Amino acid sequence: MANLTFLSLVLTLLFLLNFQVRNAHKLGPKFPYFDKIYQFGASKADTGNLIRENPSGSTLCARFPYGETFFMNATGRCSNGLLIIDYTALSAGLPFLKPYKEIGADFSNGVNFAVTGATALPVETLAAMNILSPYTRTSLHVQLDWMASFFNSTCHSNTDCAERNANSLFMLGEIGSNDYTYALFQGKSIQEAKQMVPQVVGAIANGVRRVIQFGATRVVVPGNFPVGCFPFYLTGFQTNDSTAYDEQFHCLKDINNLSIYHNEHLQQAIDELKTQNPKTTIIYADYYNAFLWILSKAQLLGFDVNSIQKACCGIGGNYNFNMSKFCSMPGVPVCPNPYRYISWDGIHVTQHAYKLIFEWLMHNSLTKLPLHF
Repeated sequence: MANLTFLSLVLTLLFLLNFQVRNAHKLGPKFPYFDKIYQFGASKADTGNLIRENPSGSTLCARFPYGETFFMNATGRCSNGLLIIDYTALSAGLPFLKPYKEIGADFSNGVNFAVTGATALPVETLAAMNILSPYTRTSLHVQLDWMASFFNSTCHSNTDCAERNANSLFMLGEIGSNDYTYALFQGKSIQEAKQMVPQVVGAIANGVRRVIQFGATRVVVPGNFPVGCFPFYLTGFQTNDSTAYDEQFHCLKDINNLSIYHNEHLQQAIDELKTQNPKTTIIYADYYNAFLWILSKAQLLGFDVNSIQKACCGIGGNYNFNMSKFCSMPGVPVCPNPYRYISWDGIHVTQHAYKLIFEWLMHNSLTKLPLHF
């Protein structure tokens, strides 16, 4: 029954996706299916936690032109505007999720625990592998501890928490790609990164178990993106060896195969979790194929086909990206029309691309599963 109710929610979401971004706040009443959202993850979901952890102003996403398209100022979101979680909230008739680190924030409709740069594995575990987490010590484990503290302060008992969260949606990721990114850019081989996959997936699976302990009945677990198609990786691992790239999109095959390997293990873990928790709806969100769909339909979707792997906010090189001149640094220009670009700053995508990814995810869920009211 939980699956059917969740699918009914997905259909309702799909029919509301024709809103204009500027008028998104004018959506009607929230859905009766869920009244709160709890988000965990890293930079593709952070709505302002890292910039509050690091208020010195050194965080790149804390400065303009981040946020220029929708908010007209930087909010800590690593894009020019809205993220997938923002579209999820708007389509549910809920306000944008406030970051957990925002003092005095209204958390009546949920909390965003995601932190830019976060890893799935604890930083101590990575350090034992000689891998440093350069931006934050707030791993998924820490975010889950934040959640536990939050619920322990707002629920009177486990039963009370379960009742409060019966109509909540838990978004557990995307997370894990930073673990591999830090490993690879700090000299680890693809094979060494692959050896990390069971631990990374295990940390995510443990996260699902922990949210279920607090009464979660609807959990979405996104997979990793095909980051071998992102300007950051294409620049960092650029090579004259043509066999390193796939023929269709000119993405780095070994990097994308690592994402595929992670996603396969994650889906296996989700299947096991479903068996262990039959009363909980756990859905895998296929970010990987959603992104490839955008690449395959780029011209039809209005993107500049000559710039589908170039950063909008960047400078230099084949991918308009320089490893030492990131977006928001002085002298780094922004493309005149972000809606024509998929990538925003080399590792994150534009608001328009996030919207299309969200739409693909909703449609893809419906085409795979039977629907009843």
